[in-house]
Amino acid sequence: MDIFTYIIPIGLGAVTLVLLAGLVNMLRNGSTSTSQKLMRWRVGLQFGTIVLVMLGVYLSGN
Repeated sequence: MDIFTYIIPIGLGAVTLVLLAGLVNMLRNGSTSTSQKLMRWRVGLQFGTIVLVMLGVYLSGN
């Protein structure tokens, strides 16, 4: 279970960094293709982090 203690915060940090990068790109009127790419990365990272959280909750119940 100790592995989830380290992996989940890393996933949350990655989601936050990609979200902030997307916001900076929008504020600077960056390219729309970069914004879309960052959005896809954010959604994928969020999905992966949610899966890790749910897996950690499931395995801690045993």
